[in-house]
Amino acid sequence: MRRLSLLLCLLAMAAGPLLAQEEYPLGPDSQRQPGVPQGSVTHYTWTSPEGKQTFPGTERDYWVYVPSQYTPDKPACVMVFQDGESFIKEDGRARVPIVFDNLIAKHQMPVTIGIFINPGVLKALSPDQQNRFNRSFEYDGLGDRYARFLLDEILPEVAKHYNLSAKPDDRAIAGLSSGGICAFTAAWNRPDAFHRVLSFIGSFTDLRGGDIYPALIRKTEPKPLRVFLQDGSHDLNIYAGSWWMANQSMASALEYAGYDAKFVTGDKDHDMEQGGAILPDALRWLWRDYPQPIAKAAPNHSGDKRTAILDLGHEWELVNGHLDLISGLAVDSKGNVYFGSGDNGFIDMLGDDTTGLAPGRGSYGTSMIFGADGRLYACEARDHRIVAYSSQGPGPEKVVADGIGCYGVAVTHSGGIYFSDPGHKIWFINNAGEKRVVFQGPIDPTGVQLSPDQSQLYVSEATTKWVWSFQIEPDGSLANEELFYHLETPDESSGSGAVGMTTDNLGYLYVATKMGIQVCDQPGRVVAIINPPSPLPWPGAVSVTFGGPDFQELFVVAGGKLYKRHLLRKGIPPGALQKPPVPQL
Repeated sequence: MRRLSLLLCLLAMAAGPLLAQEEYPLGPDSQRQPGVPQGSVTHYTWTSPEGKQTFPGTERDYWVYVPSQYTPDKPACVMVFQDGESFIKEDGRARVPIVFDNLIAKHQMPVTIGIFINPGVLKALSPDQQNRFNRSFEYDGLGDRYARFLLDEILPEVAKHYNLSAKPDDRAIAGLSSGGICAFTAAWNRPDAFHRVLSFIGSFTDLRGGDIYPALIRKTEPKPLRVFLQDGSHDLNIYAGSWWMANQSMASALEYAGYDAKFVTGDKDHDMEQGGAILPDALRWLWRDYPQPIAKAAPNHSGDKRTAILDLGHEWELVNGHLDLISGLAVDSKGNVYFGSGDNGFIDMLGDDTTGLAPGRGSYGTSMIFGADGRLYACEARDHRIVAYSSQGPGPEKVVADGIGCYGVAVTHSGGIYFSDPGHKIWFINNAGEKRVVFQGPIDPTGVQLSPDQSQLYVSEATTKWVWSFQIEPDGSLANEELFYHLETPDESSGSGAVGMTTDNLGYLYVATKMGIQVCDQPGRVVAIINPPSPLPWPGAVSVTFGGPDFQELFVVAGGKLYKRHLLRKGIPPGALQKPPVPQL
């Protein structure tokens, strides 16, 4: 027995060092060095002013670090740290002012002003009441609220005293834990403002839906971001998920999507032990090659759905931005694009890079489509009617239906008309002009779209995450309805904001939403998200169609303006019938 006990003790002693966690001492770049100029740190308190409703009534402390090399004649780079107090301390694990001093002095990062900001607190009205602590609300949410707070309140305030660069390549954002996911979220939503992200032990878990990021990264059109991640194998594993597994999923998704990303792993807990030790190297990596711009990610996987749809060599082009309230889009059999214009109450035509009034066209249309007969059918919500315009040039319109609410319209190859009614109905008008309700129920319809073979009708809902699919019967009736297409929704809403739709020649459905153009495969899954023409916040896309001579230009109305973009996929001319290929299930 004594020999067995001794053997076990010897084995335990031998195994002990192998199981011990690694030590992460701070290096010389985290220590004050002789002769290195020291920057200054100033403390401020911020209360959101009246009229700034991002986080109304909240108070917070923040600190501004200014390197000694700063001169007001040249815009300085900017780096924002969440949970700022923990990063600013010179006796803590991060010691950012010391690290900045050393790296700036060695020209290993540019002259950078640091902004260290604490989460907001809504102070209680009396001592016997509890404050409201905003940290999770501000940091763990996936919307653009926190980015707007920085861009609308904090950065302009600091800019009153210092010359801050507005270039996204000159801006970085960092944090740990919930502050880490917050840093990524700010850059993800506003790549026009931040291009560099530093996350230590980031909370990419389901505290407030952050576990969706790996999937969104794989689906969404690449953004010009550089991302540094760090985590330890002993990080949290709680009700919201495993931090260690979540960060591995993030790193895998960023690699799959082609991002300039780095993931440094260790064996520590939910702390800054490793993060503090590697901070100088992380900053060197994040700012390397400065001032070279950070390019958009380059997907390199053959199975990446985005590379089969997007032509990454082409960006959005503003086609018409001088008119207000551009709305519905329609394309004729030659690929000419028409759009409703609120400026003049007419339907305009786009052609040969010029915009001219289509003579004799009628009042502003919210949804339009060409039929196989060459006529232009338009929902005119203002006049509560559907009208059809002749394809033979100027002439009076024909009223197809009157005294009805109409939001979206679709015309079959044989001339039948479907339209959505804000009163929770879908209508059908046959060739004899007889109209009837073909679906009424728990639906809040916006756009309607026929499948390429016109066997199905798709109906979008702005207030939910769904697009309905109906089977079309020979007499025009709708049957076998399903909540079929599952869209992604923004953090601040349970609805996708879906309105207009179109299809390509493979049967993929393109849906204009608040998050951009969501592309769904035939089985109903979002496989790609095309970034919106303008950065968030934006009012969302309301109409989308393929056009141009080869039907390979995607036209979108967003924010009242008309944009186009060349894609690798092609649309289908109006009135054409095409059976899509068998989908990959």
